Amino acid sequence: MRVLIVEDEEKVANFLSRGLEEEGYSVDVAYDGRAGLKFIKENAYDLVLLDLMLPEIDGLEVLRRMRSEGIDFPVLITTAKNSKEDVVKGLDLGSDDYLTKPFSFEELLARMRALLRRSKKPDSHILEYRQIALNPYNRTLTVGSKEIELTDKEFLMMEYFLKNSEKKVSRKDIADYVWQNKSDTTNIVDVYINFLRKKIESLTPKKYIQSIRGVGYILKEEDEKN
Repeated sequence: MRVLIVEDEEKVANFLSRGLEEEGYSVDVAYDGRAGLKFIKENAYDLVLLDLMLPEIDGLEVLRRMRSEGIDFPVLITTAKNSKEDVVKGLDLGSDDYLTKPFSFEELLARMRALLRRSKKPDSHILEYRQIALNPYNRTLTVGSKEIELTDKEFLMMEYFLKNSEKKVSRKDIADYVWQNKSDTTNIVDVYINFLRKKIESLTPKKYIQSIRGVGYILKEEDEKN
């Protein structure tokens, strides 16, 4: 399960991130509302933990914008505000639940599990392009009626390609998404591209991941004869 934490208090954000990762969640963190919106628009999340008092763009405005764009990830508001008016506004704008700080980590986990049970749709986050489908729940790549399992890095790379299908992407763009800027990983991108190509080509004669000289790559269907 993938979770986004939008929280400007760094100590709180890091505490929540470490705790959720220990529970087996994949976690991204944004420290202001603008960064949170960028994460939300570029990624698929099973749940968003959204603080209300954020710099740049406040939590209620983040929620309003994501719902106005049809982004329906479950949202759990976390706020130090005691005003019922803010809670009501959040619920009216489309939040699914709220917690008032301070709260226990155990209560947070319980609320999250409840939201995930209610909102889970087996096919809601499946990414597709032509005959390709990527299932985030079991890490499988399907081409036509055939499927194959991917490693974590292969999955993230394929996820990025599918979110940017028929768009040119650089090695750095791919490395930033898959390895999250943790090191200079642009050289290893080509290695994983080869892994993905072999797996895709074991399922279909068509070529999907194309090289673009001087730029990087593009996910675009191309028949083997071409």
